[in-house]
Amino acid sequence: MRKAILRLVPPAMGSITPLNRFRRLDGSQIRAILHAVFILALMIAALATPGFLSGPALQSLLTTISFIGCVAVGMTLVTISGNILALSLGATVGASALVVIAASNRSGLAEAIPLALMFGSMVGAVQGALIGCLRANPIIVTIATSVLIYGAAQPITGNAAFYAVYPTSDSLLNARLLGMPIEFVVFVAILLICQFLLSFTVFGRNVFMVGDSFNAARAAGLRPWATIIGAYSCAGAFSAIAGIMLALRYGRASMEFGLGYDYSAIAAVLVGGTAISGGQGSAIRTFAGMMIIGIVQVVLLLQGFRQEWQYLITGVIVLGVVLLSPPAGR
Repeated sequence: MRKAILRLVPPAMGSITPLNRFRRLDGSQIRAILHAVFILALMIAALATPGFLSGPALQSLLTTISFIGCVAVGMTLVTISGNILALSLGATVGASALVVIAASNRSGLAEAIPLALMFGSMVGAVQGALIGCLRANPIIVTIATSVLIYGAAQPITGNAAFYAVYPTSDSLLNARLLGMPIEFVVFVAILLICQFLLSFTVFGRNVFMVGDSFNAARAAGLRPWATIIGAYSCAGAFSAIAGIMLALRYGRASMEFGLGYDYSAIAAVLVGGTAISGGQGSAIRTFAGMMIIGIVQVVLLLQGFRQEWQYLITGVIVLGVVLLSPPAGR
């Protein structure tokens, strides 16, 4: 009888506190609130940073995220396909830059650019074959590939940079489209191509299916190994484009190009919300993650933080995002 009466009595107004309401939220709602709070705090910090809205700072932001963004788009394909991360894309950037400079000195850019793209794609395809056909561990394969690339480049370059015999004209290096750096325009084009592949092609559908479950995709009659080779091949080609743009901008190439790009790309992919377990994600999300990482780096730079502190804070942000991510439902 008492329980029935209590059910009829409305709760006291004072008992419905913000804390009680917060406790009633489920995990996804809490994560959404925390993400919104982080974005708001980042925007406030950026707007409060002197010089952030200046022309040179914004141009630097767009240019920087363009190079790393190409790598991040490729990393998105690899991650969605269920192969965690690719730790050889930074080395592919540097090696592709060397290829395009060496080839352009010999036969011109018209032949050098396709050759560099083919090189990056083949490097990715070989890794995809090892992972997709032999089911080798993707982290071990990509780390080994990175070591092999750096090891092979050392005797070839003698730890020196390759310089273009006929440097690219300043008009191309400083080209703008609608006020944006040409590198950013190329990055957006690659982003849209990747999103189109994921959203409107059989290959994209297969990438999601293989990432969700390799065995289920195989049981459904797909060829998961072919999808994985395709994902890694695209990732290698996109990384090669970053190397080509770096070589054209600076008129030289070095294996130092691409150093740290793997980790920045991983940060962008995870911050953008692509599931590290595979099967979920998009290139558009990676673009959002890349913008967040880029803004954080520019703010830290303008605030006078040293590079090691920038890496540390970026790593803390990525760790927080991973901890806030929902558990994989594989």
